[in-house]
Amino acid sequence: MIVVAGGSGDLGRRVVAALTAAGEPVRVLVRDAARAREVLGPEVEVVAADVRDREAVASAIPGATAVVSAVHGLLGGAGSGPDEVDRQGNGHLAEAARQSGATFVLVSVLGASRTSPLELSRAKYDAEQALTGSRWVVVRAAAFFETWVTVMRSSAARLGRPLVMGVGERPMPFVSVLDVAAVVARAATDSALHGQVLEVAGPVLTMNELAAAVQVHDGRAGRPLHLPRGALRLTGVLAGPVQPAAARMARAALAFDTHDLPHGDPGLRDRLGLAPATTLDEVLAAR
Repeated sequence: MIVVAGGSGDLGRRVVAALTAAGEPVRVLVRDAARAREVLGPEVEVVAADVRDREAVASAIPGATAVVSAVHGLLGGAGSGPDEVDRQGNGHLAEAARQSGATFVLVSVLGASRTSPLELSRAKYDAEQALTGSRWVVVRAAAFFETWVTVMRSSAARLGRPLVMGVGERPMPFVSVLDVAAVVARAATDSALHGQVLEVAGPVLTMNELAAAVQVHDGRAGRPLHLPRGALRLTGVLAGPVQPAAARMARAALAFDTHDLPHGDPGLRDRLGLAPATTLDEVLAAR
């Protein structure tokens, strides 16, 4: 049995789908069990457990062969940010997996490091460094195509054109959430991957190029609008006390616009024998 924490999110539910399609029994840990049952259906076991609660996590793990952490606190409110979810919560999951003799699969981010300008990247890095023993796999993922396509389509629906945060000219890696889910599901079931850090990424594009692709596919005209870096800096500071998620998003967008990110491991899919990467055109058509 494989436990998936955060199994009702964009990544988590695709990991659950990949595992159940392979015949693996799955237990999902979520804060909102009713919503998760609506999303996942009656076939998947759902347990209400907050990763910030050490005892709740420990009680939900026994019997698992693997524990997957697909949680993140980037968009969490006060008390539910990267420090509480990605650093402390992942610590609780890793400890419970170790106590039960289960493999722990941590979904992290490309560029995770102690010196990253991103709060999320620093918290993920700390969670990586706290792993002990040999039964763990870290999956570092690039930014999800699906997330940013949704953001740009939403702003285009309101403003007539996609809104790019910052200048939008810095190349950065993207990946489909489907491709990350395939790697995570493999990591949860393949002991040959224990002790490895797997970096999952796809095409390298600028935000302006992504916005242009969205415009062309959706039949819209015009260049993207831009939110200046100064506005992102102000939002990152001033929104913190009242809208911490908005402040984190602004700081993340500013970091993407001003810092280079690693481009991942281009040979990973071939080594794992996985299908070719999902293209941007496929993502645009599916969304």
